[in-house]
Amino acid sequence: MTTSSDRPVPESTDGPDTVQSDLLRLLERRTGRTWATDGDVFGAGGLSSLFAMELVVHLERTYGVSIRGADLRMENFRTVLQMAALVERLRAPAPGGSGA
Repeated sequence: MTTSSDRPVPESTDGPDTVQSDLLRLLERRTGRTWATDGDVFGAGGLSSLFAMELVVHLERTYGVSIRGADLRMENFRTVLQMAALVERLRAPAPGGSGA
């Protein structure tokens, strides 16, 4: 079963600020508290490794990225800022890619 937050967001309208806002809403819905973009999501307690995997799935489905290998480090998911930066990096064109 999917939720409305699992729908892809058009690339042209979602910069880092939109990704951050989306993640802040998700965290607030799941935890019942307000978060800062630089707040340590896992250091604050109450969030499990299962929730970390839910975040991975949410980012992949919502933003059309694939998070694999070295990108699965906890440091990439510790704060909303770090998660948004990960999405932006994964969505950036590969260096040396062919242009249209």
